[in-house]
Order: sequence, then C-alpha cells, then structure tokens
Amino acid sequence: MKFLTNNFQLPALMIAQIYKCRWQVELFFKWIKQHLRIKAFYGTSDNAVKTQIWIAVSVYVLVAIVRKRLGLEMSLYQILQIFSITLLEKMPISCVLEAFDSRSELLDDSNQLILFDI
Repeated sequence: MKFLTNNFQLPALMIAQIYKCRWQVELFFKWIKQHLRIKAFYGTSDNAVKTQIWIAVSVYVLVAIVRKRLGLEMSLYQILQIFSITLLEKMPISCVLEAFDSRSELLDDSNQLILFDI
C-alpha cells in the first residue's frame, strides 16, 4: 500500500496508523448512516451532534433488546416502522408487535384476482 502525505517528519508506520484510525471513523459513520437513519444533524455544536448520535444509538439498542426478548423475526427497521405508527397507542409493546405480526399472517394471496391469466 502507498500512502501519500505532505508530512515528512512522521515515520511511515505512524502515517499508516493514522490512516487506519481514519478508516475506523469512516466505518463508524457508514454504520450510523445505515442503521440509525440520521439524515441530518439538527445542531452544529459538538454537544448537539453527540446528543443526537447517543439518542439514535440508544433507540437502536432498545429496539434490538425488544426484538431479542420477544423473539421476533421482524427486522429492526420493521419494528421501528411499527413503533412510529403506534407511537401514541396505550398498549404494551408486545401486544402492538403481535397485532402487526398476526396481520401479516392474515394477508393471503389465495383470494387475489389474476389480471393476466398466463
């Protein structure tokens, strides 16, 4: 591998370590974009960005805990969608998720009309 730099005072091993650390930061932000659905930061200060990231990580972990404890097969994204729809419902979480899980079982294609009889 070749690393280009204009800092000739640092040894090559140090430059490689710096790039390795930078790559870890890139992977972290890629993970945030894929899993936490943060589209934009609402504040520009360090505290605002850190607060928004911590809230998103906390929500992600809580949903993962709910999924594991209830033994759900749904993806975390599906669970988050259900929670966003039923945000103001006064029902236990397990009941809400079971209701949506049973609805998906009720969807049966056997009574669908066939548009093109091929």
